[in-house]
Amino acid sequence: MKSFTAQNAKFFYYDLGNITLQPFWWGHGWGQSHAAFLHLAQSLERHGHHNLLDFPGFGLSPKPNANWGTEDYADAIAAHLRSQNSPPIIWVGHSFGGRVGLQLAARHPDLIKALVLIAGAGLKRKRSFIQNIKIKTRVGFYKFLKKLIPLGLSQSWLQGKFGSRDYQNAGAMRDIFLKVIQEDLSPIASTVTCPTLLIYGQGDTETPPEFGERYARILKNAELHILDGQDHYTVLSSGRHRVAALMDQFIQGL
Repeated sequence: MKSFTAQNAKFFYYDLGNITLQPFWWGHGWGQSHAAFLHLAQSLERHGHHNLLDFPGFGLSPKPNANWGTEDYADAIAAHLRSQNSPPIIWVGHSFGGRVGLQLAARHPDLIKALVLIAGAGLKRKRSFIQNIKIKTRVGFYKFLKKLIPLGLSQSWLQGKFGSRDYQNAGAMRDIFLKVIQEDLSPIASTVTCPTLLIYGQGDTETPPEFGERYARILKNAELHILDGQDHYTVLSSGRHRVAALMDQFIQGL
């Protein structure tokens, strides 16, 4: 593992491939590390020089000193790329890493040659009227119970009962997690013009295929592939050979 420091945060990363070839940077999903991408990157090693990040707060990289949003992660990576006089990169992002990639492409378009968004997050879910009522009711009940904590109600029980798995596991990253999930990157995505490959699993319940369909309409130069039999995580495991084939075709067409 190598490292660099940018915007007062330390990034560890794993690299492979020929350093003289096209640079790729890989950004993992929430709660993961560079290891989630390792086998996929190895299968595409011939295409360039691959840098697999541990975002600050994950893997070996320590948590940033401030409560970053995805734009802060993007700006820090951009600062490092500029310090290295890097040619435009191909950014590959899974879920949370897709959010960062969109911010990079929107805020620093000269640094991005193309995007590959695998189960890309960053959009608000479309819900029915009934679903919205249920959510508002649940939120209201949570806020009511929260007022009972000073009277003896267990905060850990409350968080376990109402918090998502990612929220419960966020630990010291909880404030950043709450900031990130409130983002709607629709306006950001509408400014992105670089070629973008969108890959989603048909069975993904965290970033459903409908996200990919919306991104395909919002982004100015995107192609969408929905893989049957795959979900949010299997696209990087049992489905990675299909993803690699799509990426191989996309890269050769750039």
